Amino acid sequence: MSCDVMLIAYDGSDNARRAVDYAGRFLQAKRAIVLTAWEPMVRQAARMSGLSGVMAPEWLPDEQTEDIALADAKVTNSEGLELAVRAGINADGRCEESHSAIWTTIVETADEVNADIIVTGTRGRTGLRSLLQSSCADLVLKHSHRPVLIVPPGR
Repeated sequence: MSCDVMLIAYDGSDNARRAVDYAGRFLQAKRAIVLTAWEPMVRQAARMSGLSGVMAPEWLPDEQTEDIALADAKVTNSEGLELAVRAGINADGRCEESHSAIWTTIVETADEVNADIIVTGTRGRTGLRSLLQSSCADLVLKHSHRPVLIVPPGR
């Protein structure tokens, strides 16, 4: 299948690596974007402290220092971009800050770049666990109006 723009969601997991590999094997695109969505550390800390019932820390990141979550996302994205290029994909890397949920960032970025297809891996949850917690890939599939290639985990 050939398309103009392919968006590959990449988080550095084994399943994301597998998705990049399958995108290179089965899809052709004039242009691909390897997307790593990230959430600022201060928001991660606030969310986790709220879930645990512990008071949120009274700190704000230093404006002179890059957020550690962004620095990590850049490293992860570079790895995904390298994998895509090795898989024969003409790709550019992109890191996007998530303001609500990772799946929303993926869908919004796909809309912004007018992607013909979204490629993502999945955690492969089954049974009760899948009922209690939807995966990011499931939510991208449900909320995007674009074709989505979801690559399941390997054996």
